[in-house]
Amino acid sequence: MKSQQEAPQPLIDQLEHLGNPLSGARQVLNRVPEAKAIDGAFEDLVHSLSFLVSYNGSTATFNSYRREVERLLQWCWLVRSCSLGELRRQDLEDYIRFAQSPPRSWIGRKQVARFRNSQGERAVNPDWRPFVQAPDENGYALSQKSLQALFAVLSTYFNYLLQEDYLRINPVALIRQKSKFLQRHAYQEPVRRLSNLQWDFILETVEAMAADNPGEHERSLFVMRLLFGMYLRISELVADERSTPVMGDFHTDADGNWWLRVVGKGNKARLVTVSDDMLDALRRYRQFLGLSKLPYVGEQTPLVGRIKGRGPVTSTRQIRYLVQNCFDRAFDRMRSQCLEDEAQELKVATVHWLRHTGISEDVKFRPKEHVKEDAGHASMATTDRYIDTELRERHASARYKKLKPEL
Repeated sequence: MKSQQEAPQPLIDQLEHLGNPLSGARQVLNRVPEAKAIDGAFEDLVHSLSFLVSYNGSTATFNSYRREVERLLQWCWLVRSCSLGELRRQDLEDYIRFAQSPPRSWIGRKQVARFRNSQGERAVNPDWRPFVQAPDENGYALSQKSLQALFAVLSTYFNYLLQEDYLRINPVALIRQKSKFLQRHAYQEPVRRLSNLQWDFILETVEAMAADNPGEHERSLFVMRLLFGMYLRISELVADERSTPVMGDFHTDADGNWWLRVVGKGNKARLVTVSDDMLDALRRYRQFLGLSKLPYVGEQTPLVGRIKGRGPVTSTRQIRYLVQNCFDRAFDRMRSQCLEDEAQELKVATVHWLRHTGISEDVKFRPKEHVKEDAGHASMATTDRYIDTELRERHASARYKKLKPEL
């Protein structure tokens, strides 16, 4: 058994480097002697790689499934010294508690790639860890959202292994009292979004960045406007197996109205309305790129291109970095103007808050059916989460309650 004081090695590379599950499993076990000594580890890995390869249509889905599968395999082999076939309900409960509070050696302080290219070969990145703690957090904590993802992914994973006749039980399905791990709320969780003041600061900050360094930040300004103004997901901006977003995805209809064709979650295409302000933003960015004022039919210019080199951005990590840089600059400006409370909240904002903010603002004025279609929500119930009128009214009615009622 490997000591929990030692950092585990990554097991599974990116999709394009996996190759055949059999040869891939052999390569992994050659790197991890602790696993090689466990009966069934090779078969565990072959079936796990086959499961992951079946999600080759979406990089985001593959990455999230790989994360959960890899963590479980590492725990089985390095902590429990057992194979998947030996797991029972109690073992899975022990694993969940482990994931909620992993040892210090399993936690990194930043997101890094699992493997790096070295002399034409793929080499393990020694800085990688299975779990990541944000630099400004005091301790590691597995969020409820991450815990829900763990249950969902592992349940799908074990069902696959059952269908392949590799396992006899799904230990996740046997955990009847998931409520002891997953919290249930008697209220609707509020949508995490930026305040109007925060968004104003961010937009002004990025506009100033674009004025000072257009070569880098005209693109930043365009991306921020896309994420807010059309509430796109970052995966909808990058080129992957599903699609390559290009300028030609902007087009007009018979009435001269502009639309953007987007391929979103579940590989579903949808049309997003383009507002006049967004059309002006598009014109500005295209003028900077030296293109015609508006896209033409079939134009293949990448929607978001690389700063250096040619071609489209292919990693959501690049978009996250771009957005985080804009947030950090706005945070500094807000602190310099003594807006400490607003600045601190901005410090924990994520890319997805831009989408939430855009939807939350639009649903105040537009028919929610229209917002639902633009956002690509599967049901109206999802869109309804952004309507906070009821909460405002509820709080307003309670604002003047007295702790000492009048006689």
